[in-house]
Amino acid sequence: MEEANATTRERIADYLRGRTAAAGTIATEFEIATDDALSHVEHIAKSLDGTGEQLLVAPPECRDCGFSGFDDRANRPSRCPECRSEAIEEPHFRID
Repeated sequence: MEEANATTRERIADYLRGRTAAAGTIATEFEIATDDALSHVEHIAKSLDGTGEQLLVAPPECRDCGFSGFDDRANRPSRCPECRSEAIEEPHFRID
C-alpha cells in the first residue's frame, strides 16, 4: 500500500504484518496516544474477518508472578489480580 495515501489504521495493519508489537510501541511509531493505538488495533481485528488473516494477541502478563489470565487480553490492566503488582507487561499484537 502506498504510504502517503494510507490511513493511520492501514499503516498500523501493514506494520503488524511484519512484526509483533505492543500498543505502546505502535503509539510511539505512529505518534498517537496508546489508547488510540488500542482502538485502532481493535478495529483492525474486526476488519480482518473474512480476509484469511487474523490478529494474534499475546496477552498481558504480570512480571512479578507470571499471571496472564486477564479478562481483556487486548488492554493493559493496572494491577495483577493475583499479587496486586503494577508491573504488567503490555499485550503484543501481530497479523498472520
